[in-house]
Amino acid sequence: MREQDLVEHFIPLVKRLAAGEWFTARVSSCGLFHIAYPSAPETLKNELRTIYSQLCQDDMPMVRRSAATNLGKFAATIEAAHLKTDIMSIFEDLTQDDQDSVRLLAVEGCAALGKLLEPQDCVAHILPVIVNFSQELSTDSSQHVRSALASVIMGMAPVLGKDATIEQLLPIFLSLLKDEFPDVRLNIISKLDQVNQVIGIDLLSQSLLPAIVELAEDRHWRVRLAIIEYIPLLASQLGVGFFDDKLGALCMQWLKDKIRHMEIEGGTSVLAPFYICRMLRVYSIRDAAANNVKRLAEEFGPEWAMQHIIPQVLDMINNSHYLYRMTILHAISLLAPVMVSEITCSKLLPVVINASKDRVPNIKFNVAKVLQSLVPIVDQSVVEKTIHPCLVELSEDPDVDVRFFANQALQSSDQVMMST
Repeated sequence: MREQDLVEHFIPLVKRLAAGEWFTARVSSCGLFHIAYPSAPETLKNELRTIYSQLCQDDMPMVRRSAATNLGKFAATIEAAHLKTDIMSIFEDLTQDDQDSVRLLAVEGCAALGKLLEPQDCVAHILPVIVNFSQELSTDSSQHVRSALASVIMGMAPVLGKDATIEQLLPIFLSLLKDEFPDVRLNIISKLDQVNQVIGIDLLSQSLLPAIVELAEDRHWRVRLAIIEYIPLLASQLGVGFFDDKLGALCMQWLKDKIRHMEIEGGTSVLAPFYICRMLRVYSIRDAAANNVKRLAEEFGPEWAMQHIIPQVLDMINNSHYLYRMTILHAISLLAPVMVSEITCSKLLPVVINASKDRVPNIKFNVAKVLQSLVPIVDQSVVEKTIHPCLVELSEDPDVDVRFFANQALQSSDQVMMST
C-alpha cells in the first residue's frame, strides 16, 4: 500500500473503527495498528499510540482483551524510546486489569515484549515490571492467569540472562511448581529446558530437582506424564552418576504407576466410561515410562541398562496384577532392539517365553506380539528352536484373540526367515 493511500484511507479507517459506537468496531481496530503505524507520519504515529492506549482502557472488557492480544504486534513496530515509555505503561495497566481474561492475555505477551529490547534495557525497564506482576500473578485468584504466567515466564529466562533469572525468576518458578492446579504445574514443567539453557544443569538440579522429584508422584496423571517425558533430557545432562543417585528409582516406580480402582456395581454402569478413561490414563503413564526406560538405555548404554534396569524390569513380570505384567512385556519389546543380541536371548527372551503360560489371554496375545518383534533381532537358530515352537503352541490356544495374534506372528516370522 502506498504511503499516500495509507494516510488518506487506511489510517482514517483505523481511527473510525477505534472510535466506533459499537464495541465490535473497536475490537476490530486493535488488530490493524501494527499495519498502519510503520508507514505513518510522525504526527499520526503519536495519535495512533494515544488511541491504542485509550483502547487498552476501554469500558468494554472485550476491547481491552483485543488490545492486550495485539499489544505484542503493535509494540514490534514502535520505536525503542516509545516502547520504554508508552507501551510499558500500557502493559503494566493491562496486567492490573480487574478482568482476569485481560490479565491473562497481557501475561501471554510478556516474553514477546522482553525480546524487543536489548538485554540491558530489558533488565532496566521490563524486569521490574515483570517481576512485580509475576509475583502478584503467581498468587492471582484465577488459576487461568497463573497458568498463562507459567506458560510464558520460562521464556523470559533467555531474555534476562543467568543472574536476573536466578535472582528474580527462580523463586516464582518454584512457587508455580507447587501451585494447586495441575495446568499451572504442567506449564512450568514443559518449559524447564529453556531455564536449563540459561542457568545450567548444576543450578537447575539444586534448585528445581527436589520439586521435580516431588511432582513425580503428583496426583494428576498429566503432571506425572510431563515429568516422565522430561526425564531423558534431564538424564543426558545430569550424567549417569547423578541420575543413578537421584532419579533411577523413580523410573522403575513409574512402570508400576498405581491403578485408581473405581467400583462399578452391577457389572455395567453409567460409571463405566469414566472407569475406562481412568484406566487409559494409567496406561498412558506406564507406556511413557516404558519408552522412558528405552531412551535411558540408549543414552547410557547396554551395560548400564543390564546393571540398573533389566533386573528390576524382569522382577516385575511376576506381579499379581496382569496390567503390570503387560507393561513389562511392552518394556521388553522396546528394550530388546537397544540391547545386544546376547542379552536379549539370555535375559529377555526366557521371560517372554515363560509369560506365554500366563492364565490371562491378554498376556498371551501380547507375548505373541513381543515374539514377533524379536524375530528380526535374534539369530535364526533362536527363532527356530525357541520362538517358533512357542508361537505354534499359542496358535492352538482356546482363546480366539491369542490364536489370531500367534498366527499373525508365525506368518511374519516365516517371511523373515525366508528373506534371510
